[in-house]
Amino acid sequence: MSQHLSEQEIIRREKLGKLKEAGIDAYPAPLYPVSHFSADIKKEFSEETKDNFASVCVAGRIMSINDKGKVFFIKIQDSKGIIQLYVKRDDICPGEDKSFWDNVVKHGLDLGDIIGSTGFVFITKTGETSIHAQTITLLTKSLKPLPVVKRDEHGHVFDAVTDPEFRYRQRYADLIINPDVKETFVKRTKLINTIRDFLNGQGAIEVDTPVLQSIPGGAAARPFMTHHNTLDMPFYLRIANELYLKRLIVGGFDWVYEFSRNFRNEGMDRTHNPEFTVLEWYTAYKDYFWMMEVTEQLIEKIALALHGTTEVKVGETIINFKAPFKRLSIYDAIKENTGIDISEMNEDELRTTCKQLHIEVDASMGKGKLVDALFGEKAEYKYVQPTFIIDYPVEMSPLTKKHRSKPGLVERFELMINGKEIANAYSELNDPIDQRERFEEQVRLMERGDDEAMFIDYDFLRALEYGMPPTSGIGIGIDRLCMLMTNQPSIQDVLLFPQMRPERMEEQED
Repeated sequence: MSQHLSEQEIIRREKLGKLKEAGIDAYPAPLYPVSHFSADIKKEFSEETKDNFASVCVAGRIMSINDKGKVFFIKIQDSKGIIQLYVKRDDICPGEDKSFWDNVVKHGLDLGDIIGSTGFVFITKTGETSIHAQTITLLTKSLKPLPVVKRDEHGHVFDAVTDPEFRYRQRYADLIINPDVKETFVKRTKLINTIRDFLNGQGAIEVDTPVLQSIPGGAAARPFMTHHNTLDMPFYLRIANELYLKRLIVGGFDWVYEFSRNFRNEGMDRTHNPEFTVLEWYTAYKDYFWMMEVTEQLIEKIALALHGTTEVKVGETIINFKAPFKRLSIYDAIKENTGIDISEMNEDELRTTCKQLHIEVDASMGKGKLVDALFGEKAEYKYVQPTFIIDYPVEMSPLTKKHRSKPGLVERFELMINGKEIANAYSELNDPIDQRERFEEQVRLMERGDDEAMFIDYDFLRALEYGMPPTSGIGIGIDRLCMLMTNQPSIQDVLLFPQMRPERMEEQED
């Protein structure tokens, strides 16, 4: 295989060769005694505290080099920000031997290289907190130049690289040159930790359930399929973990939760990725009314943890996450946005209504999918402020308990924020006979051509026959919630490595 190199890449390899000839290891042993980080130095250094910074050791990636002859100003970026090094030849090489200065500092360093430095902190004449370097150590030679990014005199990016093909495919480079990207993922971690703290404080127990499943249950979705060689049978990547968590409720746990990595072999767009993360929890002896209240509390707590306020800017809109949230039945939501009451319509009437409203339908769609299409096309995007859409028709919800007072409906809600579903919750169906009948109806839909209909999980039915206490459960889309809380327009912006088509690499056979 031959590798096609740019002129800059060839030059950097030549520099690497010269460093080796001079006895300089461009990739030394990994231990380097970092003592301070850029942001901490800038925050804490002052005339009163300077004695605490008389000896510091820092490391980071070179983001700019200003060659003044016998003095270099080098800005390095560590995990917390950027700081300037004041590098003077006679400090780095105090004797007559200036070979290190010539071989490494003057002719060996490039943007993107990772270096370490020891020295003391001071403030330059221009007022910039800097490190007066006494030693420089090359820790990693960068062989590929970073994309050009424009920064102001303080190191702030004002002309970021925005090409999504580059940013999503080379996330490692994106993180280096676009500092706000890293902050998005720091907030994602804080969001998840806030949820964990909230649930653990309520007495919930975090669990793990199988990713490889013999039956893809718990949701209506098209699965990814693989083959288990030893067992000689097909397996599926999970589309949901719901049925396993309910088994644990049968087994005696009162409240379990899991951050579940799910996989659905479906389309990709601004809010959908085939691999995504969902938080699901199930709580015994609770219903969907209780679940709405707890969900409001959790979402409000997340907003406060990340922003210090319940009012969060999403795009050009301010969304207020202060509880309580608005509640509205799905039939009322459709009527509110179409002027049509579909609550008493049968399947044929719903299909006719969809066609009248120019909603694409086909023969495989039963009543549940028709209602879902009506809501999705005509109502869902209208609910920008947090709104619970409640009381769905039974045909849309094969795992949900029938409504205690409204025939034909189930006790279910979806939380809509910024025009998208963020959470889906039920009073869970625990009647094994009713559950079996609904699974069988899903099989009939599958026979009509619905490739998202559910399989029958006989082991789950057996578990229900032992008896599952009254239970409420919820699934919250972590990626979509992160989009909201970090003001990102696409799900790919909150996934470190989103799925993409394979890249055609430049290496070719000779």
